[in-house]
Amino acid sequence: MSAAADLMQCDVALRALIQQHLHAFSVEVGVRELQHAAAVAVAITDAGHGAGLPGLPRHAAWSTQAALILTRRASHLRKHAGQWALPGGRMDPGETPEQAALREMAEEVHLELDADAVLGRLDDFVTRSGFVITPVVVWAGAAPYIRPNPAEVASIHRIPIAEFLRKDAPLLERVEHSEHAVLRMPVGSGWIAAPTAAILYQFREVCIEGRPTRVAHFEQPVFAWK
Repeated sequence: MSAAADLMQCDVALRALIQQHLHAFSVEVGVRELQHAAAVAVAITDAGHGAGLPGLPRHAAWSTQAALILTRRASHLRKHAGQWALPGGRMDPGETPEQAALREMAEEVHLELDADAVLGRLDDFVTRSGFVITPVVVWAGAAPYIRPNPAEVASIHRIPIAEFLRKDAPLLERVEHSEHAVLRMPVGSGWIAAPTAAILYQFREVCIEGRPTRVAHFEQPVFAWK
């Protein structure tokens, strides 16, 4: 973990650092077909009340420690029910990835941001289920009033960025069905699987550490293929 991880604050200095690193990063874009194009918001916010996850302690109310907004998908959804996710979904006709990410975030967690909140993009990630996901990094600030849309989201979690800087991250597992390792990111006493984990790892490497790390080659667990 970086020496400053425990002191990482959601402030103008962090925003400037992330913008600097994204400006220097050359994004790799996948081949998008509209019906398979999606965008997700990698939203930086305050840790607030904490994530409430096993093995991950809660923080003081509306802590200013920097965190990312993640969700658990609703259990009744036809695809990827109950899985960890970043706010996002399919791109509508005529939308840019930035517009789609902001729209989906407003729909899923009731967080409405304008275009000025967008800091940049990470690499497109092509999933086993056939989607080309574009991660859009956005600055969400305190975001004190977010709440889940029960039609899509079971719960919202503000996970401190420091958690993604752990020395045991990422977790890589060799599997028989692929030449590439499955990537997971540990959180508390559990873990998050790719593709979400791959995006989180690239956010850590590019936006925080300033390393131009690629993740598109990493494998996903079989349960995430459908």
